Amino acid sequence: MKGIPMQTGVLRVLRATAASWWRHKELRRTGHTALAQRLERKAVLRDLGYLKQVASLPNAHVICGEGGTFIHLGWTTVSSFAPIERFPLAALAAARGTPFIDIRPISDVIAFANLPRVTRDGSVDPDYSGPGRSVSRTSYIDMVEELGASITNDPRLCRST
Repeated sequence: MKGIPMQTGVLRVLRATAASWWRHKELRRTGHTALAQRLERKAVLRDLGYLKQVASLPNAHVICGEGGTFIHLGWTTVSSFAPIERFPLAALAAARGTPFIDIRPISDVIAFANLPRVTRDGSVDPDYSGPGRSVSRTSYIDMVEELGASITNDPRLCRST
């Protein structure tokens, strides 16, 4: 896989996550081991696909707030109501260098709600005012940081000076 070398640790986490899902545990408990294994493999391959997308998309990022953790992939969002510590796929993405925006410290939720969204494809919207507006990931990070968010794997640090 380009961009994501196959690492035993990543596979171990994804397999453990798939095996721990209540549906898969119940299938194993009731003797449907082959079906559980098939569904677990499917889940691992799906999650590897998400990690591959995270590594290849220009505006992919992980964001964590009081409402849960989200991996933004442009047109697709993968989410959990859990904090990043309990969402292994998001934790893996952040550990592999994906920008992680922690909005839990933000107290002005109205200002945060009024921020523009990140562009899906890396393009920059020349007029980012009004409904449906969008900005680059770095502009978005500038805005949320001003509101108090903490940034890990900050892509702005990679800009040439």
